[in-house]
Amino acid sequence: MDKVAVHASTLHALSIKITGLQEILDETYKSTLDDSKSSAGDKHETSIAMVQLEQEKLTKQLNEFLKQQRILLSINPSSHHQLIQLGSLVETKHAWYYFSIGIGLIPLEKTAVFAINPDSPLGQLMMMKKSGESVTFNGIVTEIIAVY
Repeated sequence: MDKVAVHASTLHALSIKITGLQEILDETYKSTLDDSKSSAGDKHETSIAMVQLEQEKLTKQLNEFLKQQRILLSINPSSHHQLIQLGSLVETKHAWYYFSIGIGLIPLEKTAVFAINPDSPLGQLMMMKKSGESVTFNGIVTEIIAVY
């Protein structure tokens, strides 16, 4: 498995999410401008307040994605690790894991990799482990085959 390709695919998947969220946010701002030209009244004021709340929620989510992007950009995918840490690609008997951000399943050409946050429950169990060790999560024993 090519860790540089996994890293690039993870960045790409996050970029798609960021772009989609920015488009939605742009649409809500446009909607607010269009609504502000409407007639005044209680319904109108309530509508504007609801759109503003939605904008705040979307902005918070966008800021979280941008924070995740900074984390990904700080990782050197060419580095090799002996112990599992941020930036490690881990092969287990059941799945592949990329310790970076919690974005979930990253489909690749031949297999799929789970991009997980090292602070997640499974991530915490696996951190600082090495090849040959195992962890038990939700009653399932997972043997670590290799750390890249």
